[in-house]
Amino acid sequence: MPARPRAARLLIAAVTTALTTVLAAPTTAAAQGGDTRAPRLYKGIVTANRLVLRSEPTDGSRALRFAVRGDYVTIYCKKTGQNVLGNRTWYRLTDGAWAWGSARYIATIGTPPRWC
Repeated sequence: MPARPRAARLLIAAVTTALTTVLAAPTTAAAQGGDTRAPRLYKGIVTANRLVLRSEPTDGSRALRFAVRGDYVTIYCKKTGQNVLGNRTWYRLTDGAWAWGSARYIATIGTPPRWC
C-alpha cells in the first residue's frame, strides 16, 4: 500500500475521532447535570418617552445612550439601585453597550429577569 493514501486515511480517522469527542462533550456535560447553555436573556419594552441608559444603576452615573418609548430591550439581569419614583430595581441591558435602565420605565415581557 502506498504511504500517501495510508497517511491520508490515518489523518482522516484522527480528525474524525477528535471531532466526535469534541461534539459529544457538551452532551456528556449536560447529562451529568452541567449547564452548557448560554445565560438566559429576558425581554422588555421602554415605557418612557426618552430613557437615559447609564453606566451604573444610579441617575448620577454616566449616560451611555438613550432608548425611547416602544423600543424593545434585552435584559440580562436586575439589581437594586437608586430609587426612581418608588422603584429601586434597575435592569442590566445587553443591547449595544451594556447599560443600566430603571425598571420604573421598562415593562418586562414574559418571565421577570433574574437577580444579578
